[in-house]
Amino acid sequence: MPDLSGPRLERKVAIVTGCASGIGAATVRRLRADGAQVLGTDVNPDGEAVCAEVGASFAVQDVSDTALWPSVVGNAVAAFGRLDILVNNAGVVSQASIEDVTDELWDRTYDINIKGTMAGCRAAIAAMKGNPGGSKGAIINIASTSAIGALPGDVAYCSSKGAVRVLTKSIAVHCAKEGYNIRCNAIVPGATETGILNRAEEAMPGLKAAVASTSPLNRLADPAETAAAIAFLASDECPYMTGAEMLVDGAMMAVHPGF
Repeated sequence: MPDLSGPRLERKVAIVTGCASGIGAATVRRLRADGAQVLGTDVNPDGEAVCAEVGASFAVQDVSDTALWPSVVGNAVAAFGRLDILVNNAGVVSQASIEDVTDELWDRTYDINIKGTMAGCRAAIAAMKGNPGGSKGAIINIASTSAIGALPGDVAYCSSKGAVRVLTKSIAVHCAKEGYNIRCNAIVPGATETGILNRAEEAMPGLKAAVASTSPLNRLADPAETAAAIAFLASDECPYMTGAEMLVDGAMMAVHPGF
């Protein structure tokens, strides 16, 4: 059984991408509150202020630049001695249907949402295998309910998040079969109060209310609610949980389509 005395993530080291706002910012705050050392990354330099307020480190990172991932992970290991947690949160929406999507928009969405996630997992596993005391770690990838129930107006986003779901399962099975003590799970958020949604609301007034109504709870999730689920998956409280997807969607996906 795991030792649950003290803060649940004490002595653990985490990397959180997309930390400047929304779920990423909430996750940095939650993991720090739970005792972890955290390196937050983002292309947006506003992430530095988010990290500074809770005593986390910050680095500017474009997750789609796969060549930089080993140095990002290596810097975390050099600073803190190990890597225990990776939260692949950085992502973008495309807001284009199959008839409207361009090659450039498709490639950008996939480069960030799936190639960046893959590269982060690859670099993290290499580090986690070498942790003092033996291989150990937890990877949490952020998918979306749009990977389960697709949106017709965002083909690149939905399909890339669907790829994140299956990538997560493939990594979990690989690590298990190789004997690594590295778990990989996905969080599937529903309608959440994020910067992406706020910007979309500016272009389409009323969107947030419409999105909130898709949940039987009839509200948006606070990013801190999703961060709490991430902290659980990052902890030692669920050692048998890998290859899973945890819905944090206010029962959105539980509703029968006829109701």
